[in-house]
Amino acid sequence: MKVSKTLKGIALTSAALMSLSSFTIAAPAILPSASVMAWAAKTAKETAGKKLKNGTYKLVETGYAHGYRVKMSMKVKAGKIASTKYDYVNKKGKSKKSDTAYEKSMKKVSGVGPKEYIPKLQKSWKKAGADVATIDTVTGATESSWTVKNYAQQLVQAAQAGNHKTIKIDNTAALKDGTYQLAEQNYAHGYRIVFSITVADGKLTKSNFDYVDKNGKSKQSDTAYEKSMKKVSGVGPQEYIPKLNQELIKAYNAKESSAVVDTVSGATESSATFIIYAQQLLNRAQAGDTQTLKVSNIVYSD
Repeated sequence: MKVSKTLKGIALTSAALMSLSSFTIAAPAILPSASVMAWAAKTAKETAGKKLKNGTYKLVETGYAHGYRVKMSMKVKAGKIASTKYDYVNKKGKSKKSDTAYEKSMKKVSGVGPKEYIPKLQKSWKKAGADVATIDTVTGATESSWTVKNYAQQLVQAAQAGNHKTIKIDNTAALKDGTYQLAEQNYAHGYRIVFSITVADGKLTKSNFDYVDKNGKSKQSDTAYEKSMKKVSGVGPQEYIPKLNQELIKAYNAKESSAVVDTVSGATESSATFIIYAQQLLNRAQAGDTQTLKVSNIVYSD
């Protein structure tokens, strides 16, 4: 059973303030509001991260929500994403873009429908390439926008490994008990992300997202980094790292149809990465895959 929850939270902007805005969550996705500001795809040189292997990579949801499921694919040529495909299809394989009733209904509520947001997201994904966090968030289609970012990240990881097996997402499955872990392999500014979640009795009980250095020491204990970032952004790792962990648990397990969620602004890229990785770990919890996910994260020169 798919459970939807609407949450009020922080708009993940680059402002050096902590504020409240609207958040949406649809299990298992963790979704920021449409007010999330995307930043331009990085044009700097890649200094770390496995190259994409040529070929076609595919992903499909196994369950239908509101009569549709996501199908995505990308083609890699000369180590770059050359083309992308993204759509919602029904059991007959018909696109949501041709569903006039759905278009009319969604557009009335959100101001945008699948005829608009699906092509926009596909175009933005193609432009972003492997830098999936820079895919635009389409106003009125927040959930779909962040689903694309999550799934595009999984396709990039498949391309890095040269794994052409279709990725199957058990999007309507309940979370299975266990601990699910993710670890970046490459360091940026001396740190990499390690992230784990624990599920007990079908509920998310623990979230441990952190940045660690080569000695395994947390960025939260780096006083120089804290001081430097706080001077520029108004917030540092001592504030935003615990906040993200706390709010993931609070938001996901909220019994009410709505809950107040505080997420830290001033840490835009970390927040976006956190959301994408959290979605991926929840997908793995749905599949019961407890093997540590090793991410060859792409690092760019400053």
